[in-house]
Amino acid sequence: MPLTARELAEAQSLLADELPDGLVVADDAGRVVVFNRAAARLTGIAAEEAIGKYVYDVLPFRDEDSRDWWMCVDPYNGLATRSRHPERRLFLADGQAAGPGGASPRGDTELLVSVGYVRDTRSGPVRRLVITLRGAQQRARLERSRAELVSTVAHELRAPLTSVKGFTATLLAKWSRFSDDQKRVMLETVNADADRVTRLITELLDVSRIESGRMEVRRQLVDVPERARKIIAGRVASGEPEDRFRLDAAHDLPETWLDADKIDQILGNLVENAVRHGAGIVSVVVRRTRGSGDQGEAITVSVRDQGEGIPPEMSVRVFRQFWRGKRRGGTGLGLYIVKGLVEAMDGDITVTHAPGGGAEFRFTVPAGIPIA
Repeated sequence: MPLTARELAEAQSLLADELPDGLVVADDAGRVVVFNRAAARLTGIAAEEAIGKYVYDVLPFRDEDSRDWWMCVDPYNGLATRSRHPERRLFLADGQAAGPGGASPRGDTELLVSVGYVRDTRSGPVRRLVITLRGAQQRARLERSRAELVSTVAHELRAPLTSVKGFTATLLAKWSRFSDDQKRVMLETVNADADRVTRLITELLDVSRIESGRMEVRRQLVDVPERARKIIAGRVASGEPEDRFRLDAAHDLPETWLDADKIDQILGNLVENAVRHGAGIVSVVVRRTRGSGDQGEAITVSVRDQGEGIPPEMSVRVFRQFWRGKRRGGTGLGLYIVKGLVEAMDGDITVTHAPGGGAEFRFTVPAGIPIA
């Protein structure tokens, strides 16, 4: 039985109340028809007081120059092809709201506001204004996170660049004084530090792609156990003892269509993390499993060590930016990037205690080619 108009409106209101951000919808006459719970919390205005009133009166926004923002944009009579206003900082001019968004120095409530226009045709009249609100604290957290990212990367770049500069300046000034062996050692150090700078820049670009949703996946048939075998061989070639690593792959694995470069990056990072922060044997276990929902077949890859493990209360933090274990070093972005890469391939990743002690990072990715 179809819903009545009133029942549909009530259902839409309940759904709007579940949103984490403030949502305000105004009709073609500018009257508020939706004012969700988050909007009431951020503005200090009760929904009952807002519904049915003009949006200009309910939300008398001012910009940073104290100008009436609605008058400047003139949403119902302005540019006919306008589809949205990007998020920007605005103030509730009455200064009476007491939401957690924070207050400006002049006492007004600061909010991050974006506006979308709903039209029947591209240049037709406005049928709905959809306004989203976020507290200024979210912006402050984002800015602090970006500042910390810049500071961390700058700090990590300084050491290898100082080394590169020092060795190249010494070689240029005193080339004839060094033996061939000494020159080789210096140039190998410069080369290693240049690789470190490249890795840092790659991490920074990966973070940018993850945060902007621009991570591209180039799927191809990938032999995951073989990729893991090459990662382990590379560790052994660089000086790690061969008996430090163990690969355990099932024989009934399905064909997996994944991004080979991203799988290499994920496995390399997880093995590096187990070697650096764990102890004992590092095991890579590959098994056939079922995907979540309607994904069908999948594979699960577990990277285990025999160290102290990660306390349960810390498991929710390890995939955040700048998380580092007890042994400091690196940017603290590796596991954050791993999570982003796994999710870009429609997978998920968790961390638990390994069966024999230590930490176990386990990621599951669907095996088949996803249907677009």
